[in-house]
Amino acid sequence: MPSDRGSRDVIDVLTGDHRRVKEMFVRVIALPPGDRRRRYVVASVITELMRHAEAEEKYLYPAVRAHVPDGDRLAAEKIADHALTRQTINELDGLDPSDARFDEVFRRLIGATREHLADEETNLFPRLAGACDTDTLHDLGTKVERARRATPVWPSVEPADVPPLGGWYGPGPVDHRGPGLDGRPATGSGPRTW
Repeated sequence: MPSDRGSRDVIDVLTGDHRRVKEMFVRVIALPPGDRRRRYVVASVITELMRHAEAEEKYLYPAVRAHVPDGDRLAAEKIADHALTRQTINELDGLDPSDARFDEVFRRLIGATREHLADEETNLFPRLAGACDTDTLHDLGTKVERARRATPVWPSVEPADVPPLGGWYGPGPVDHRGPGLDGRPATGSGPRTW
């Protein structure tokens, strides 16, 4: 099937996700410990990570298994990384930003995520690019973008509890439609379930 001329390939889409997550990490670290806005930004980070993981598990890793030599092992390793990330997210989700463990757990999430993203960019993506034609990569990019938009936001933060943060929408509810054109979470009244 020919690629849509306006679509991006899967590597561009996922690398863009990686860049957004890294920028969000910096935003959280820049806020003072105990700042209530940290919880909102962390919820945005979690949403981005979960959308990214869902899309990779639904489309990227099956493509890796189908096209890349030793793809079964590579995909299984990445899915195991996602399982550990989910455990850390669940631990972090129960912590208030003023809790002494918040920073420790968040830094653990940062470390594991950065390692995972770096391995995808230096190992997995080049191997996939070498194994697939351009149309396949663009088709995967379209599917991943669609899957990301369909994944709901992380529901742990009640907007009324979080003061606005410059550069982020708030304190209104965040909906399931995904980031706006500027990359910030969209506001609205969509579902808040995971």
